[in-house]
Amino acid sequence: MPTIVTGFLGIFSLLTVLVFYLASLAISTNLSPQGCRMSWMSPSYVQQTNFNANWSPLSGRYSLWLYREVGWDLLQERQRENSLPVLFIPGNAGSSHQVRSIASSATRQYFSSPHVVSETFESRSVKPLDFFAVEFNEDLSAFHSSTLESQIAYSRQAISYILSLYPLDTKILIVGHSMGGVVATSLLPSGNISAIITMSTPHTLPPARFDYRIDKLYHRLQTILRDDPTPIVSICGGATDLMIPSESCVLPKTTHDIFRRTVFTSALEGAWTGVGHREMVWCHQVRWRVARSALELGPASTLSSRAAILDKWLRDGHSPPPSLDQKSDFDPTNVEMLALGQILRLNEPRNPKGYLLPVDADPSVEVPQKITVLVSQGAIASVSPQNAIDLRLSIFSCTGPSAADCLSLKPDTLKLVPNPGSRKVFPVPQEGSDESEGVVFYEALIPRIDAQQWIGVKVDGADGRGWVMAGISQQTQIVSPVSTLALALTSQSVRIPTGSGLTSSFTFPKLISNALVVYRVTTQRYATSSCIDTLFPPLLMHTSHTTETHYFPLTSVNNGRTLLHAHLGAPFIDHNFHLPSYVNLTIISSADPECRRALAEFRITIDWTATLGRWASRYLHTLVSWAAGVASLVVFFGWAKHDTGAAMPTVGQALSIYGRYMLRYLLPASVIFSVIPILEWAFTGNRGVVFFAPIAPLILLTASGLVCVVWWMLSLLLKITGKLNSLVSTRRAEHVGVPKSTVLSLSLICLVIFIFVPWQVAYVGCWLLHLHTCASSAHQLASLGQDTSVEAVPLVIRSGRNVEDTEEVPPSRERPPLDDINTKRDSLNHNLHILVLMTWLLPLTAPVLAVWVRTLLTAGYTTPFDSDHNFLAVLPFLIFADFASWAPARLFEKTQLEKRLPLRWLFAFVAGTAFIFGSRKPYLVLDVARVAMWVIVIGRIGRRYWGGRHWII
Repeated sequence: MPTIVTGFLGIFSLLTVLVFYLASLAISTNLSPQGCRMSWMSPSYVQQTNFNANWSPLSGRYSLWLYREVGWDLLQERQRENSLPVLFIPGNAGSSHQVRSIASSATRQYFSSPHVVSETFESRSVKPLDFFAVEFNEDLSAFHSSTLESQIAYSRQAISYILSLYPLDTKILIVGHSMGGVVATSLLPSGNISAIITMSTPHTLPPARFDYRIDKLYHRLQTILRDDPTPIVSICGGATDLMIPSESCVLPKTTHDIFRRTVFTSALEGAWTGVGHREMVWCHQVRWRVARSALELGPASTLSSRAAILDKWLRDGHSPPPSLDQKSDFDPTNVEMLALGQILRLNEPRNPKGYLLPVDADPSVEVPQKITVLVSQGAIASVSPQNAIDLRLSIFSCTGPSAADCLSLKPDTLKLVPNPGSRKVFPVPQEGSDESEGVVFYEALIPRIDAQQWIGVKVDGADGRGWVMAGISQQTQIVSPVSTLALALTSQSVRIPTGSGLTSSFTFPKLISNALVVYRVTTQRYATSSCIDTLFPPLLMHTSHTTETHYFPLTSVNNGRTLLHAHLGAPFIDHNFHLPSYVNLTIISSADPECRRALAEFRITIDWTATLGRWASRYLHTLVSWAAGVASLVVFFGWAKHDTGAAMPTVGQALSIYGRYMLRYLLPASVIFSVIPILEWAFTGNRGVVFFAPIAPLILLTASGLVCVVWWMLSLLLKITGKLNSLVSTRRAEHVGVPKSTVLSLSLICLVIFIFVPWQVAYVGCWLLHLHTCASSAHQLASLGQDTSVEAVPLVIRSGRNVEDTEEVPPSRERPPLDDINTKRDSLNHNLHILVLMTWLLPLTAPVLAVWVRTLLTAGYTTPFDSDHNFLAVLPFLIFADFASWAPARLFEKTQLEKRLPLRWLFAFVAGTAFIFGSRKPYLVLDVARVAMWVIVIGRIGRRYWGGRHWII
């Protein structure tokens, strides 16, 4: 029966898991809602049968396909003449058919109608594209390094084959989704690849960290990402992507002059929405820009020109476009002078005209001034919505009204921002933003000169559509001293200035910008007529990093929750390879006085529901690894009790001992370790941030409770299995030495592992055998009339046993002596402790097993499965499970050496490995447990396995 401690831990863990599960469910809908328009196409696929075994030995397992848009692509069976190739690489459990959305968009953009080239491309040297896609049969590449390496090898040969169909010096563009992006970057360095676009790709942190060889592959990838000159763009879906943590999607910074760009879809101009992992390939707002980038890359022949094209068509606005020189052609007879502090407002301008906004020349004003310009449907320089009208603006710094007195003013910020409807949810579900939507946002610091100064705004192409706003204000930033700890239980009010500028900026230097904390911003009024009817209702822009921006309308129907979140910093991410993260807010509006009065302040606090949801998604590996560590400590405490001369305690008793020890020592220790600035790959990966100190004890309590719950489930399973076993078989057979048939079976198992199946399959077999052993032993012990609760009794010293006889010990009808019953009870409890540990090692082996089963089902039963054929990895578990199934006497015998170095400390070492390294490198837990099992098999079983005497050391 559960004790108070184990009962509390079990119930606590179940409630905690439920709370975290419910919190994580709301992430995609509340934290970063998705607004994507569904894409449509008429797909067909042509298999490249000539790409056979002559090109790649993997051609029997994988295949290569060419996409064709039915009714639009004239040549169906082969590549076009005068075309360029693109290779799409799907990700984990992905399909080659995922290429259809991007490929269809590229075809329908290049052709205005079937077989008719669009005017946009007809007069230029842009060529049509042939989209090839590799088919990996939905292999689970995220879980298995050898599968990933096979895909890399096949893709490399696929590129060679594809380029053999085109003229010499043709280069290929690679588009990779999810783990396909990892495959794509692994193909570098290569002179045949023009650029790489990855979508929802975990570049810096493996999504499943159960294979040390994947870690080695990722280590090599970091060097490629930092040094290879090939332009790479990484498109990330943000919090909506529940398959990978989007902080791993961010490309590391580089010290070299090479093009690397991380673009979050929440900042992608024209998209402004979170995008799910699978939705990334078909979300129209993303796919048409990827397709357009691929088309425009065709004529580019240099690295710099390719980088400029990628930066133009996959813009997030964090840096102005490179070319901004504008001709100063003010007509002095067509210029209007505005008053000091007056905001320029042009609703539906109809005539070209110039406007001069005076700069405050008061020498007592030491604060720098800035000019802010908003343009709807038009353009400033090269920034505009897709299908913009003819409205064009040029911004100048002037000392007089003539053209000779004006110089082009380069912006600090120039990008497209959303202008969501105030009466709609943003983004609109299942629809999102249209390509033609968006407002150009221009902002520049005004240089101070010793003369009268104006800012010139020249309006061209006005035809009664769109609108323009411009205003000069002081470059001030409101700094709030509030800290994250202060917001843990309360909220903080922040006043919005009532000045005449179009923007208000706020910075929070003491707030933690991290993937593990979410802030909530609320205003006192969410929808007022004074704000709804303005040209540009207040828009909150949250910038947390140079690559990440989120937009929130403050007057739309958003249920009063504006949730601020970031993806850098984050646990287990090396901060040395990324720029710092921060919490900066900017409110952009048309500065209408009534609207300003309605939005006089906002409040900021921590949103705990969303925060807990973020914790849950980032510590699943930690929970599993720490549970294995807890199970190891349970075995440690059980053995420690037995080593004192007492009977081997039951698992329930060992759990109670562990629970008391955990509450007294481990729980405080976890808090202390949380505030020590250790490296990001150790413990919880938070580098000692005090705010995140509760995470470690919370995970420890949950892991401990789950071990209790799993033990309760195992106890029920053992009773059912024991009952069933008694109906179909006789008593458990006992031997004093390994039968010859068992030696033959072990040899055959090792041979099968070496040739065909991965060792993880054998481990599952070991677990099943040991479960059967424990069930049959418990049922036989109960049949002897003893207490099945297996409570501890005083240790009885037993006489020696002659182990020379290798014949099977026949079952006795007489009641066995008490010392024999105690021996069986001790052996059963030993077996049950090891069963609990083996159960929690199962999740660390399950991913590779799933990959193997998936490979057999999709690629055929004769497909070879590379790697994981080291039978030594599972042999100690095989020997132990077999020995435990027939051992007649004590399960374990101590050697004299253990007086100086007890073997129970091996389990403490396993637990230490799990707690310190298990979060980032869970495979180490299994490796250390394997070594511990080898030592125990050799030290405590030894020659008895062959019927010999115990070691005398």
